[in-house]
Amino acid sequence: MYKSFSMELAGRTLTVDIGRVAKQANGAAFMRYGDTTVLSTATASDKPREGIDFFPLSVEYEEKMYAVGKIPGGFNKREGKASEHAILTSRVIDRPMRPLFPKDYRNDVTLNNMVMAVDTECNPEVVAMLGSSIATCISDIPFDGPCAATQMGMVNGELVVNPSLAQKEISDLQLTVASTREKVIMIEAGANEIPEAKMIEAIFKAHEVNQEIIAFIDKIVAECGKEKHTYESCAVPEELFAAIKEIVTPEEMEKAVFTDEKQVREENIRAITEKLEEAFADNEEWLAVLSEAVYQYQKKTVRKMILKDHKRPDGRAITQIRPLAAEVDLIPRVHGSAMFTRGQTQICTVTTLAPLSEAQRLDGLDEFEVSKRYMHHYNFPSYSVGETKPSRGPGRREIGHGALAERALVPVIPSVEEFPYAIRTVSETFESNGSTSQASICASTMSLMAAGVPIKKPVAGISCGLVTGETDDDYLVLTDIQGLEDFFGDMDFKVAGTHDGITAIQMDIKIHGLTRQIIEEAIARTKEAREYILTEVMEKCIAEPRNAVSKYAPKIVQIQIDPEKIGDVVGQRGKTINAIIDETGVKIDIDDSGAVSVCGTDQAMMDKAVKYIQTITTDFEEGQIFTGKVISIKEFGAFLEFAPGKEGMVHISKIAKERINKVEDVLSLGDVVKVVCLGKDKMGRISFSMKDVPEEA
Repeated sequence: MYKSFSMELAGRTLTVDIGRVAKQANGAAFMRYGDTTVLSTATASDKPREGIDFFPLSVEYEEKMYAVGKIPGGFNKREGKASEHAILTSRVIDRPMRPLFPKDYRNDVTLNNMVMAVDTECNPEVVAMLGSSIATCISDIPFDGPCAATQMGMVNGELVVNPSLAQKEISDLQLTVASTREKVIMIEAGANEIPEAKMIEAIFKAHEVNQEIIAFIDKIVAECGKEKHTYESCAVPEELFAAIKEIVTPEEMEKAVFTDEKQVREENIRAITEKLEEAFADNEEWLAVLSEAVYQYQKKTVRKMILKDHKRPDGRAITQIRPLAAEVDLIPRVHGSAMFTRGQTQICTVTTLAPLSEAQRLDGLDEFEVSKRYMHHYNFPSYSVGETKPSRGPGRREIGHGALAERALVPVIPSVEEFPYAIRTVSETFESNGSTSQASICASTMSLMAAGVPIKKPVAGISCGLVTGETDDDYLVLTDIQGLEDFFGDMDFKVAGTHDGITAIQMDIKIHGLTRQIIEEAIARTKEAREYILTEVMEKCIAEPRNAVSKYAPKIVQIQIDPEKIGDVVGQRGKTINAIIDETGVKIDIDDSGAVSVCGTDQAMMDKAVKYIQTITTDFEEGQIFTGKVISIKEFGAFLEFAPGKEGMVHISKIAKERINKVEDVLSLGDVVKVVCLGKDKMGRISFSMKDVPEEA
C-alpha cells in the first residue's frame, strides 16, 4: 500500500513515500527533501553467513551524475567505482546504525542509497542517512531504531540547521550528529577552530532536531512497519563460558591481557586458545565458536579491570598518555618529513609540494568543490600490526582516516595567495596499536612545518575511550586508548585541534548512544591531552614552520597580469606558453584573474620565464628598454623577438650611430641586443632603436 508522509525540517519539506517503489526490498523509502531525491533500501539474507564472527553490514551511497545534469567522464560514460566522497558518506551512515542491530545477528544486510536528484539547498547526505534509518525501521530486519541525523553549520557565528551548499561554503563548522531517542550515537565534524563550548552547543542543537525527526519516523513505522523476523542467534552458549572458566580462571585471563606489549598479549591469548582447543577437541559445536568465546572472555576481563578496578591493560593511569616521541627530517631529499610515536603507534608523514596545476580535480555531485589543493593520504600496511597480506590499495578505512586528518588540517593550511602550492601529505603507518589517525595528524603538522609550509597553527589529535556499566552514571572515560581498549571498549572519540579550538571530531561507539555528561567529559579530556602533546612534544621538536621550502622542492614565483592579456601569454593553441616552457623548463599556471605562477627548480630559468611573461603583457611605450634576439634580417632593418610571440623591428637607420650600408654589417641572426622603444610611427607601428639606448641601460 502506497503512503506518503511529510514534515517541515529546517524550513524545507521532507517527504517520504512508502510502498511506491522497490517493493521487493525488505524496506524501501523514496525520499525527497526540497528537490533532492534519494531512494533508500534495506535488504537482508534469509540465513546467516557461515564461518564469520561479525555482523556483515554493507552500506552503499551511489552518486548518479544525472542527479546534477552531468554525463560521467571517461570512455564508457558510466558511473565507475564509488568516489571518496561517496565512501565517506557510506561510513557516516554505517557508524550510527551498526550498533543498533543485534550483536548476535549474522545475516547479510545491505543498505543502499541512490542519489537521483540534487537540490543545492538540500544536502543528499542527510536524506540518505534518514532514508537508511526509515527503510530499516519499516522492514522486517531486526533493528533497535530509529536513529536520525542532522547536519549543523555556523555562519557569522550563528548555528544553521542542515545548511545549503552555499552556506557550507562559508561555514566555520561542518557537523553531523546522529541520535537515538535519548542519546547521541555518532558525531562527525570539521571546524575552523571552534571552541569546545560552542561545539557542545551545536551537537545538542542537532540532537534536539533529531528528536523531531524520530517522532516523524515513529509515525511512519506505526502505519507501515513490518513485524521483525526471527533469526538464528550466533551467541556463544553460556555453558561454554562456564566450561572455559573452569580451565582458564579469571585471574589467569587477567594476567594474560595485563601487559603493554601487544605481541606478548597476543602470544598469551594464543596459548590459552590452544589449551582450550585441546580440551574441547571432541566438541565440534563448541570449537566452531571458541574464538568468539575467547574474545568475549577477554572483553569481559578487560572491561571489569578498567571499570571496577581502574586498571588498564598496560598499567597506565586513566588519564595518562602513552610515551610520546617526535622527530623531523628522517627521510632525505623529500620536501618535508616527520615521525610521531605514541606507545606502539608510529606514523611517518611525508610532505610534497607542487605547482597549483597538480591540485586534485573532483568530479561529483558537489557543485562548489571542484578541486582541492591540499590532499592527505593515509596508508595502513599489514606489517604495522604484525600481519601478512598483499596490498590492494586503500580500503574504506584508509580513505576515512585520511579524510579525517585532512579535515583536521585544512583550517590551518595557508591560502593560495600566501603559499601558491598544491600540497600533499602521505601518512605511512609503521606501527599500529590504537588511534593511528590522530597520530597522523600530529606527524603531518610537523611534516608540513618542516617542509616550510606556513601553517597558521600546529594541530594535534588524540582519542578517548569509554567503558560503561549497567547505568548511565556507571562509566569511565579513558585518555589515549590503545587497540585493546578500542576493541573491548564502547567508544572511540577522536578530537583534533589547535591550542585555540577544535578542527575535527569523529566519534564511533558500540552502544546505543552517549549522554551529554560523557560527551562533555570526553571533549574536555581530549583538550587537555592535545594541549600536552602540542606543548611538550610537537612544539619542542619543531616550534614553527621553516622560513623557506627545501632545496629539493620546486620554487614558485607569482605575478599578476592583466586578465585581458592571458590570451597573449598562452598564444594560438598554446604556442607561446609552450615555447616559454620548452626554453626554460618551468611550469606555468594562469587562472582567470590573471594570477600567474611560475614553478621550477632553477631560479635563473624561472626569472627568465617571468621576464618573458612581463614582456609579452607589457604595452610598448616610448623610453622602455628591452632585450631581444635577432630572428630575421631585411634590407630595411632587423626583426627582433623579445619574448615568444612578441616581436618588433629596428630600422637600418636606428641600428648604429654611424651610417651603415647593410644590416649584416652590424647584426647577425641570433644576436641578442638592447633596444629602446621610440613609440609609434606614422602608420601606428611600434619602432625601436639600438643607437638611442642610454649608456646606463
